Amino acid sequence: SVRMFFLGVLGFAVYGNEALHFSCDPDRRELNLFCYNQFRLVTPQVFWALQLVTVLVPEAVFHLIFWNDQHTVFYIISLLLRIVLEVAAFWLQIRLFGFLVHSLYFCDASSLDKTFNFTKCMVPEHFEKTIFLSAMYIFTIITMILCMAEIFEILCRRLGYLTHQ
Repeated sequence: SVRMFFLGVLGFAVYGNEALHFSCDPDRRELNLFCYNQFRLVTPQVFWALQLVTVLVPEAVFHLIFWNDQHTVFYIISLLLRIVLEVAAFWLQIRLFGFLVHSLYFCDASSLDKTFNFTKCMVPEHFEKTIFLSAMYIFTIITMILCMAEIFEILCRRLGYLTHQ
């Protein structure tokens, strides 16, 4: 799929070494890692890989078990499940990453070292990350629309509104 290619090729280019290039003031390795772990609860690449596996499983199970024309209802259920999983992933992505990656992140490092309190950190390639996030949201929306269109097409065929030519 386009989303897998996009994630595999461009995702690594944008997010590949994010933790290495994430730097705080003062630039100390333990502070950078501590603040990066605050900034990213889960890396986007891991999240999107899990999203792909999760949303592709219902259809894969259907194709392995039920693939023939007599099981249309089960296929529609698998598509509906995929839509629900896409919506859940969409919501979770918003909660984890938002829509905009800012160039600065303010980190509460007081639990690491009492001399730091709040420190500012530079987020590498924040603009590219914002564009990538937008693209991943768009891929999710397109997938949901295509699933709904497929359900609509199946129902129209079943009801006789569309005929084979």
